Amino acid sequence: MTNRRPPIAPTLAVFGSTIFGEMSALAAQVGAVNLGQGFPDTDGPAEVLQAAQDAIADGYNQYPPALGYPVLREAIASHQQRHYDLDIDPQTQVLVTVGATEAIASAVLALCEPGDEVVTFEPYYDSYAACIALAGATRRTVPLRFPDFAVDEDALRAAFTGRTRLVLLNTPHNPTGKVFSRDELTLIAALAAEYDAYVVTDEVYEHLTFDGARHLPFAALPGTGQRTITISSAGKTFSTTGWKVGWLTGPAELVSACRTVKQFLTYVGSGPFQPAIALGLDTQDDYVTRFAQDLGRKRDLLSAGLTAAGFEVARSNGTYFVIADAAPLGVTDAMDFCWQLPRTHGVAAIPVSAFCDDKDAARTLVRFAFCKKDEVLAEAVARLTRA
Repeated sequence: MTNRRPPIAPTLAVFGSTIFGEMSALAAQVGAVNLGQGFPDTDGPAEVLQAAQDAIADGYNQYPPALGYPVLREAIASHQQRHYDLDIDPQTQVLVTVGATEAIASAVLALCEPGDEVVTFEPYYDSYAACIALAGATRRTVPLRFPDFAVDEDALRAAFTGRTRLVLLNTPHNPTGKVFSRDELTLIAALAAEYDAYVVTDEVYEHLTFDGARHLPFAALPGTGQRTITISSAGKTFSTTGWKVGWLTGPAELVSACRTVKQFLTYVGSGPFQPAIALGLDTQDDYVTRFAQDLGRKRDLLSAGLTAAGFEVARSNGTYFVIADAAPLGVTDAMDFCWQLPRTHGVAAIPVSAFCDDKDAARTLVRFAFCKKDEVLAEAVARLTRA
């Protein structure tokens, strides 16, 4: 007779494998067009790719420094100054991480413990919920409602309590494509100050905005710098998602706290890719501008096709993603719809309810990725329209 506990802790058992991996596996199995997982099907700038190969040849193949190679930390600091007029000390205020996902985990685990509460917006990127659970903290969500996903001030205020330790913010926002406005960010800043909460901002889509929408870093707001950790990565900006080069910046004491956690997660990583991304940050602003413009065109292509197929489509102002409501097609459960879609329609997508605590609020919403070649998007639209 055994009294052995299940092999996974109860706090994590509810998460299982990510919806992204499951849908991508199903798409590959049945030959569906994969508009589910958010990765491009083209590579980034040739100069950056060549720099990674050069770094391997030049011996960047052992452990990098704990904070990351100086050349990348300096490039990150220069990027923040050039784009946002933020003064960052590359020696003490930058930590290179294995993608933004590790940066988020490091920050949440460093700052939170059981009994703390974390305010975040839903739909949320799925790692947020898992990281909060790993820290033993409690998630308090604020819904962003289709189709405009505006922040409801009353709902946001109600999410803050005396136990609020952290606000976890994502702008531009995955999966909605929302770019938070200055007024919305200012409200969040005021509540964070009132409740003496830290703010961790996931800004990985910072350069991928459309229709004149401009990303405003939370740390650029007056009075926010000493309580804010800013996270970004190279994967989205330079179409190198597999390289897993991310970073966080902020006050030295907060960066040091995150480093304490990070060293016991991966220690270090992405060695030869770090100098390549440094080159990208220093020299590829024109590429990034063109890439964002091309993504805006792809968004229009897919959005028009989805509308023609009968979906109600929300306007995406940033990221790789657009959200569509399948209710006009008679769909009542997007989760079931998305599991059937690769087999019945030959297209893979993600149910938005996978990112929500309030499943009913997103019951019929579907996320599609448009960071694909034109011919791939056209084929997906043709399949959906025929169906």
